[in-house]
Amino acid sequence: MNIKKVLFTAALALGIMSASAQEQQTIEVFKPHWYFQLQGGAQYTLGERDFGDLISPNAQVTVGYNFNPLVGARLSVNAWQSKAGSTIDGTEYAWKWKYVAPSLDVTLNLSNLVCGYKANRFFNLGIFAGVGANIAFDNDEAVKVNNTLTALYPGATVLRPNADQWLRYVWDGTKVRLNGRAGITADFRVSDRVAVGLELQANMLSDRYNSKKAPNPDFYFNALAGVKVALGATHTSKVVEPCNRVVEVEKIVEVPKEVIKYVEVEKPTNKQAEVEPLKETFFYAIRLSDPTANSTIDKIVAWCNKYPTKGISISGYADKGTGNPKINQGYAKQRAEKVAKILQEKGVAASRMTVESFGDTVQPFPENDKNRCVIVVGE
Repeated sequence: MNIKKVLFTAALALGIMSASAQEQQTIEVFKPHWYFQLQGGAQYTLGERDFGDLISPNAQVTVGYNFNPLVGARLSVNAWQSKAGSTIDGTEYAWKWKYVAPSLDVTLNLSNLVCGYKANRFFNLGIFAGVGANIAFDNDEAVKVNNTLTALYPGATVLRPNADQWLRYVWDGTKVRLNGRAGITADFRVSDRVAVGLELQANMLSDRYNSKKAPNPDFYFNALAGVKVALGATHTSKVVEPCNRVVEVEKIVEVPKEVIKYVEVEKPTNKQAEVEPLKETFFYAIRLSDPTANSTIDKIVAWCNKYPTKGISISGYADKGTGNPKINQGYAKQRAEKVAKILQEKGVAASRMTVESFGDTVQPFPENDKNRCVIVVGE
């Protein structure tokens, strides 16, 4: 066997393997996980005293679960102390009490919603909203203030005009009230499982929380900082293989010279040259719409130059596993249009291209992640 032909065959096979490896894409795949968070900070209870007079310590313990890159749920227990006060005839009165407030919240990751999922993003912005209970107790100071005012001004709480300064809703013992909350979170990545978290939240309760009567509900606001730890892996890496690309390698056979026969074959006449098939696929990470396989673009352009009378169809798709039909329709359309734009910039006439978007209504592949793709077919 000819040594040159053997070496040529081996080099050709290695070149094909190298080209295939270069077109592989590694993507980050979100993994649902639990997390634990411990925070401390300060609380401001809305009232008629100076801002600094109504600041008190605050703490929160949270256990949560992220179902997907966007939505999660958490159970948090917020506790410590609230403050209130009144000013009557120039005299300032103040009191404080304790509480424990468990709450069930729904969370939304705004960074992943707007920018797409990225496992190693340094900063993640989120919002949350929920409902729970406020269990208040140890209101002895408010009771003492009310007793003092009652002794100093018998019957005055009914006659005086500044009704919001009097403790008309003073309570004792333990009181349980419905508590609604909403807020914003900011997480700064330290490692794959650890982040430093900041949180601002607003809490709304009934008017009886601070013992005073007013024409509006009572509010308190918490500012917290702490550590957030994921209880398990938050993502995995996955290699996406190129789609159904078959490269035929001509088999070189050494034929003994003595058996070679030359046969004249009549060439066909008036027969149209056969068109080589074209089918190329671009794959995308979650919420990305820019194609990255430049070699695939070059193959499509070469085919179009070889067959100048033929057209191509460019079809965009999105996977059903993420997003919703409306969002996925938009991403599939963007992907198809960007491929068409790049081909047009490389000299392919727009009149030769048919661009369409199927969103997640059609899934060309059985594997969910492969359906974030654009398929180009020569017609």
